[in-house]
Amino acid sequence: MGWAYGIDLRQRVVDAIEAGLSHRQAAERFCVAISTAGNWHRLWRATGSARPGKQGQPSRSKLDAYEPQILAMVAKNKDIALYEIADRLVQEHGICAAPSTVWQFFNKRGITFKKRRRMRANSSTTM
Repeated sequence: MGWAYGIDLRQRVVDAIEAGLSHRQAAERFCVAISTAGNWHRLWRATGSARPGKQGQPSRSKLDAYEPQILAMVAKNKDIALYEIADRLVQEHGICAAPSTVWQFFNKRGITFKKRRRMRANSSTTM
C-alpha cells in the first residue's frame, strides 16, 4: 500500500493554485502529478482541508450488527459450518457474506471451533 503525501506539501500546492498557478504549473513546481494537484485542490474546495483520508480497511464488519444472532446460531448448533452461517444470514436477514467474512468475524473475537478432539497416536502402527 502506498502512503499519503504530507499535509504541508498538499497545502503548498493548494496555496499555489489559489495564488493563480494552473494545476499543471503547480504540479510541475512541486513535482507531483497533474491529477494529484487537481484532486488536492478539489478536495480543499469541497472540505476546506487538503488532509488525506484514512487509509486501510474499515475496522468494522458488516456482521458486527448481527453478533447476537450469529452467536445464537452457533450455540444452537455447535457443528454449524461457516458457509451454513453465511446462507442463514442471507435467508433470515438478507445480508450477503462470504464464509471468509464469517471466519474473520469469529477470528476477531478469538472464537475457534474444533470439530473433534485430538487423538493419541495409534500404538499398533509401526514407523
